Amino acid sequence: MDQPQSAAGGAGRIHINSVDLSAPFRWLGQGWVDLWRAPGPCLVYGLALAAFSTWICYALYTFNAAFWVLTLTLGFVFVAPMLAMGLYEAGRRIEAGERPRLRDMILVRQAVRQDTFYLGLALLLIYLLWGRVAQIVYGLNTFSLQHTTADFIAFALNTKGGHTMLLVGTIIGGVFALLTYALVVVSAPMLLDTRVNVFSAAAASFRALDRNTAPLLLWAILLVALLLISAATGFTAFIIVFPWLGLASWRAYRDLVTLED
Repeated sequence: MDQPQSAAGGAGRIHINSVDLSAPFRWLGQGWVDLWRAPGPCLVYGLALAAFSTWICYALYTFNAAFWVLTLTLGFVFVAPMLAMGLYEAGRRIEAGERPRLRDMILVRQAVRQDTFYLGLALLLIYLLWGRVAQIVYGLNTFSLQHTTADFIAFALNTKGGHTMLLVGTIIGGVFALLTYALVVVSAPMLLDTRVNVFSAAAASFRALDRNTAPLLLWAILLVALLLISAATGFTAFIIVFPWLGLASWRAYRDLVTLED
């Protein structure tokens, strides 16, 4: 590990540590161990998210809104860091030798503050902007509205306009996702430390990505791949995968950032 990079922040000094390419796999391993240290509350947390995601997508599919199923699924990465706040709290407690309870994960007291609200608002605005951009990309590539789910799937998979929509949407979505990732990769779990304000946390997050570009890009690929694979199972795999990734993300934050008074 290289010498840490320091900057002034709400915690006094925020040190950004350097990690190597093996770090993302280490975080996954540590998160997996943590998951089975408190399987009950963590899996219930994952079950609740999986059930809600399945219900939303099923409702949209039933009302022939397949476009929104695709858009919301791909946009899930924008709001996932805030949805994982309870898992960061579980990771914090496990690291401290405590056993997290479900109510501690649902009502995260340290997260109930203005700075967390500001970060959540920023992510919500990015998510809403992504939805609007996706609509524009869709509109520019079709001359008629697909009224049923079957028609939309046929348009997306079997037409030139559909292929262009998927390609351009993926590129633009990737840019949005990278910006969001840079903003929250360590800032979301860091906000559980009440000494840190949202501006210091966001700056630390961008510095962490700048200092550890290759490892954190690999970490992003692993996160997205596991989330998309889980979505492809009808969100059933979220029951295990989302808690696992949330706990691993806490380990990533603890490895990347050192706070000092």
